[in-house]
Formats: sequence, structure tokens, C-alpha cells
Amino acid sequence: MNVGIGLPIGDPATLLTWARQAEAGRFSTLGLLDRLVYHNPEPLVALAVLAGATSRIRVQTEVLLAPLRDTALLAKQAATLDRMTGGRLVLGLGIGGRDDDHQVTGVDIRTRGRRLDQQMAVLRRLWSGEPYGDGAGPIGPLPARPGGPEVLFGGFKPVALERVARWGDGFLAAAPLSWADGLFDTVRRYWREHGRAGEPRIVAQVNVALGPQEMIDEARAAMHAYYTFTGMADRMVAGMLTTPAEIRDTIAGFSGLGADEVMLYCYGLDPAQVDRLADVL
Repeated sequence: MNVGIGLPIGDPATLLTWARQAEAGRFSTLGLLDRLVYHNPEPLVALAVLAGATSRIRVQTEVLLAPLRDTALLAKQAATLDRMTGGRLVLGLGIGGRDDDHQVTGVDIRTRGRRLDQQMAVLRRLWSGEPYGDGAGPIGPLPARPGGPEVLFGGFKPVALERVARWGDGFLAAAPLSWADGLFDTVRRYWREHGRAGEPRIVAQVNVALGPQEMIDEARAAMHAYYTFTGMADRMVAGMLTTPAEIRDTIAGFSGLGADEVMLYCYGLDPAQVDRLADVL
């Protein structure tokens, strides 16, 4: 079972420390979320900096809100990062649900799912070296991984789960262990129905905070502020794992469901959490 670290967004200046400590440990991946109308760092820029400061660990968007972005530019950015890191980029993609993010980009929130499907057709074509079309040629560089970086899709509705089989390489599950099994089974069923070979890669995400009570309280407050717009912030914060036993049991549970990786997402800013989590593993 691979285990990655989801990076906190409260202070971008600390992320180099997080990345170097995670690289020195047994962690497989660095993850970073995406929002526009918020104080988080822009994930592709931030992950490029972190990739340059490391040599082994993968860098992953969790999830990049692709419909808010220009498709041709996203193709070039992702291919560049993938090529320059030797294939260490994992592109987690989703549609987002915040009105303000869509408002400031002029993207109709009602069409974001259809837009993502249209984008994926273009991205896959460009990453394979084909011309953009309409008189425009290819948009390079070619990514390190043939056909483009690994693409994971997040989401919960059937159309999002089927998108994994139509366009992706795997599923990013930001769901509690108690109901992740049904999501995993649905993704695998769509995978078979679309005639895909092998199995989709399954990456689970859980929220954790490990340290003194002051740091745990800080993490809970940061997570609550981030998810207030959902109306379910209290319930989501209540699911944060704060003890070694909870974290170990949850990782074991996801392993039992056949997940390939678990991302331990941190909201507390203390980078000492990296070593504490490594000790848990």
C-alpha cells in the first residue's frame, strides 16, 4: 500500500519543508487541492516548485478544476511538468462546486461536466502529439508518459464515476471508509463495461491531524472554514483522524477494499506531522 501526503494550504512558504521531509520518508506522493477564490497556492505552479526540490516523490493535484482552465494551456502545462519530472505528475481532475470559482472565470457551472469531457478529448489528442485542429498544429512538449500523465477523476455521481472508465486511469475517492466500497465497485463495473484492460487505479483520501491538541484544533478550524460552503462542515470535520490507531485502521481498511494508495490530507500547518505520520506507518 502506497501512502501519500496531502499538503496544507494555509502557508505556501512551508510546503518546501513538507515536501523534503516527505521525500526523505516512505511517502509516495505529494497532493495539493485546487480552488480559485481562496487563499490556496495555485497547484500546478506550487507542485512544479516542489517537484524541483525533490527527485523521487510524485506530485498530484487533488483535484484540479479543469473546466475553469483553458484546455490548450492546461495540456501544455501538464505535459511540461510531466516531462520535466520524468513522469512524476499525477493529474487528479474534477469539476468543482463553488459558484464563485466559476463566476470569476466566466464558466457556466451548469455545463462544467460536459466541458470536462470535451476537454479530455482534446487533452488526450494533444498529449499523443496530434495537431490541435482547425489549422493549428501540435502543442508540445510530449509528456514523459505516452498519452499523457496519469489522470484520476474525483466525484461521487454516476456520471463522474463512469468518466474514470471513459477518459481516466483511476479514481480519487474523497469518501469515508464506511461507504467507499460501493464507489470502488461502481468504478470497477464501469471499467469492465467500457472494455478497459486491467483495473482502474484507486486512490483514497482521508483527513488527518497528528500532534498536540493545539495543532489538532488548528487543523479542524482550517478544514471547517474550507468546507463551510457545503453546509456539512461539522460532519466532515468530525471524520478527521487524530490518533495513530485510527490512521492505521483506516489505511488497513482501504487496503482490504483493494485501494492502491491512501492520501493522508493535512490541514494543520506543522510540518512535524510528516515525521509523526511516518512513525505511524
